[in-house]
Amino acid sequence: MGLDPVSPEMTFLLVMLHTGTMFAVIAYFWREWKVDYFGSGKVFKGIVARVAIATVATGAVGLGLKSLIERFLLGNVAHAEIELLFGNMRLIAVALAAAGGLILYSGFRSKPSTTATDPSYRESAWIGLVQGFCLPFRGFSRSGATISTALLLGIDRKRAEEFSFALAVVLTPLVVVREVHRLLKARAAMVGQAEQFATLIAPGLLGAVFSLIAGLLALRLLSRVLSGGKWHYFGVYCLCASAAVFLLHLTGH
Repeated sequence: MGLDPVSPEMTFLLVMLHTGTMFAVIAYFWREWKVDYFGSGKVFKGIVARVAIATVATGAVGLGLKSLIERFLLGNVAHAEIELLFGNMRLIAVALAAAGGLILYSGFRSKPSTTATDPSYRESAWIGLVQGFCLPFRGFSRSGATISTALLLGIDRKRAEEFSFALAVVLTPLVVVREVHRLLKARAAMVGQAEQFATLIAPGLLGAVFSLIAGLLALRLLSRVLSGGKWHYFGVYCLCASAAVFLLHLTGH
């Protein structure tokens, strides 16, 4: 579409799209979460602890990778930010292929669990660690990676899906705050003063509305694929997307 994917405006828009799908997640899973997560104070404290452990692990890996990439891979670029990688189509193609491979492996390797139990603290940490690798690499599907990891750890498909998207609800606001700050800072540096906040966020809000609608449809499809034992279909999709992105890269688009 001729847009600059590394610009503050575009990265903010991308994050707002995730915000729309975050609200789709809350709407879609609310009934199940009320039963599985809010049934009692003890259960709620347990899931909060597991989500917190996973999020801390995500932060450790994600921020660590961010620091290493900005310091060593982008060290020759003035004021380098991790968002510069978002315009590298070859890297996006590789990340999509890696996500597809992981999803295919988990789809064929994992065995259906006979008990519906939440991840243990150790398993939550592993899921969070894998989620951390998704932050700097666009194309490495967060939901695909976390659900696949949960399945490989022997977690029930339904609980794997619920836990994966519970992590998204916690992670998304943190990323939104970062991108809002980055956008306002970039605009202030360009024009000498920050523009009207409403003008800056309007495209993102519009995108969030449409991603909310698309997210509800996608979640319904994803749940059917996962519960039907056809998780590997998502891996095939990622591999096809990887090939398409790589072809666009080769043709100079």
